[in-house]
Amino acid sequence: MDEKLLMTSGDYRKKIIYFALPIFLGNLFQQFYNTADSLIVGNFLGSHALAAVSSTGSLIFLLIGFFLGFSSGSGVIIAREIGARNDANTERAVHTAVMLGIGFSILMTLAGIFGADAMLRMIGIPAEVFHDASLYVRIYFAGSTGLVMYNIFVGILQASGDSRHPLYYLITSSIINIILDLLFITVFHMGVDGAALATIISQLISMALAGYRLMNIDSACRIMFSRLKIDPSFLKEIFAYGLPTAMQGCVIDFANLMIQAYVNSFGPNAMAGIGAYSRIEGFMFLPVTAFGIALTTFVSQNIGAKQEDRAFQGIRFGTVCTLVSIELIGVAIYVFAPQLISMFIQDPDVIYYGVLRARICSLFFFLLGFSHVTSSVMRGLGKPVVPMAVMLICWCAVRVIAILLLGDTFHSVAFVSWLYPITWCLSSLVYVYQYYRIYQDRRKTA
Repeated sequence: MDEKLLMTSGDYRKKIIYFALPIFLGNLFQQFYNTADSLIVGNFLGSHALAAVSSTGSLIFLLIGFFLGFSSGSGVIIAREIGARNDANTERAVHTAVMLGIGFSILMTLAGIFGADAMLRMIGIPAEVFHDASLYVRIYFAGSTGLVMYNIFVGILQASGDSRHPLYYLITSSIINIILDLLFITVFHMGVDGAALATIISQLISMALAGYRLMNIDSACRIMFSRLKIDPSFLKEIFAYGLPTAMQGCVIDFANLMIQAYVNSFGPNAMAGIGAYSRIEGFMFLPVTAFGIALTTFVSQNIGAKQEDRAFQGIRFGTVCTLVSIELIGVAIYVFAPQLISMFIQDPDVIYYGVLRARICSLFFFLLGFSHVTSSVMRGLGKPVVPMAVMLICWCAVRVIAILLLGDTFHSVAFVSWLYPITWCLSSLVYVYQYYRIYQDRRKTA
């Protein structure tokens, strides 16, 4: 293992920043190509096509989020064994994670292809965009192996402290995605199927690049076909860490799916406007994701190395960095919301709905950032059930109950938009209490 990549020694602030920066840049390129997807679809194919692509996001995230929760769990286990400098256990954990990813790839492909129409009907996709939405989802999940395995591979690389190579792969796939989007839609005159095809091809290429790196790396994280097998003890541990994370993602995405169904009742303009906003909101998640992954890896390695004081120093630093950066983005989105939404489409009704959501949510991004980064910290500390329970109650149950009980009375996009900052505030309050308890307990046993 390259000592320079380990996060158990040296200036913890530099380690976290240097680890988070490539993740931030990589996700920035990924967000650019996700946004380019919507920009090209909206400007060349119209509002109905944009609504079809945007409205499937919650469904796609629901299925993907469950399986990718296990890649996060795998990363925690691998990072812990790396921190403990146990090469034999690291190797077994890596190959178990890869085998698990292969199995999940098959399951997600089948679920997406054969269950797409039923799930789209469940969330009330309007008839005028149903065909395009169904076509997009089916093609997307036909190539879902690229997404699942890429995230498994990148989780292994990041657990080892390498966030630089995933950056290169994301830049490459982002450029390819944009080129193929333009080629398929503007040259070959394809519809949403062209956008979906461009996405899965770029994902398969990034998977191949990350896989090639892991098959040629000189460390215990190297993947060898002859050693691909599931180790029962590590499979149990991955499930112990990954299942709560997967369930956390599912309950959040299930609540978002209910909200999407509620938004769909306002028609294609609302769907397109809020879909355009969600692409912009994706930029807000960049520092959250970067520092969240960095802290999960940093904390896991240092807990494995029995350096708890260093772990908590890093937690405080990473949390402050997250809150400051996310709120700056939130202020920018609030101020420039009309201009940002209008980049996707010029329809004033679509712009209205996108700006409405942006102006309600964006100034409260610091609450969302705190909840997400603390969730990452909890996983690194070996407490994956805590964020699952917090998100289940605060983000899923509260939102769903509010829609069921009050949705008809306050039937408006503003009502459903306010559910987000309210539930972010609830989860942040609970996380403050839970983090304090865990910190005190660890200090007593140190």
